[in-house]
Amino acid sequence: MKTFNDYLQETGYTPKTIRTKEDEARHFTKWCKKRATTPDQIDYKMCLKYIEHLTKKGNSKKTINHKLGHLRNYFKYLIDEAYRIDNPIESTFIRGEKKHTNYTLLEPEELDDLYYSFETDKNKEPYYRCTAKRNKMIIGLLVYQGLDTKDFRTLKLEHLQLQKGKIYIPGRKRSNARTLDLKPWQIMEMMEYVNSIRPVLEKRVKNLTDHERLFPYGEQFTIISILIKKMKTYNQKISSAKQIRASVIIHWLGQYNLRKVQYLAGHKHICSTENYLQDDLENLHEIVNNFHPIY
Repeated sequence: MKTFNDYLQETGYTPKTIRTKEDEARHFTKWCKKRATTPDQIDYKMCLKYIEHLTKKGNSKKTINHKLGHLRNYFKYLIDEAYRIDNPIESTFIRGEKKHTNYTLLEPEELDDLYYSFETDKNKEPYYRCTAKRNKMIIGLLVYQGLDTKDFRTLKLEHLQLQKGKIYIPGRKRSNARTLDLKPWQIMEMMEYVNSIRPVLEKRVKNLTDHERLFPYGEQFTIISILIKKMKTYNQKISSAKQIRASVIIHWLGQYNLRKVQYLAGHKHICSTENYLQDDLENLHEIVNNFHPIY
């Protein structure tokens, strides 16, 4: 029978994180024993009493949410090993923990301009024209699909679904997998990239770590930070890839319902998406105060 430690190792957690999750599982098991129950039998109502216990111990809302995250892993392990059939705290989070992006948000037109302003034919040397076209593909995925910088490390050729006009974004520890629509102009340029540009880049990249990557690169992948500096020459408001992603997500919130935006953004938990609603409201207040101050 697989142990919790085995399960966490197979899932890919670091030794330090595994120790933390095991400690939390032990504390929870000990608490359950004192209340004549066990982790494989406890129900949602009793789990709420455990949360109440954590609150009385002086834990902050943020800390409690971290502890619940560890226990969700423990319950998933119990389900995998057929000790349970459900996760009683799968959707349980302590509200009130505020997170703010504090970014100057970009309008949809400004995001468009970042893509269309990027020059790809300026350099006469063929290789550098290829790198420029690759960079434009990356910018497109930032400004239209709202990718996180870590998403680029997981993208492979097989994730492109150009006949369907889509791209699959694999899940990671802190994000869910999703399939996103590509813009029509992205599809055409991606076809050129895959057929003509990527093969040239693959031959020139030193210390190539994975031949199936959509964007070939060596061990040091710093292209995103370089592109941010380049985009800043087009728009001085640009500060980071996170700022671009936040702008895309808040734009989505103006078009779609919360659950769809959660899917598009790859958020594991709905509260992560709700944080952007708060940021959007605060951004609106800032605009109102700047142009219509109340004395």
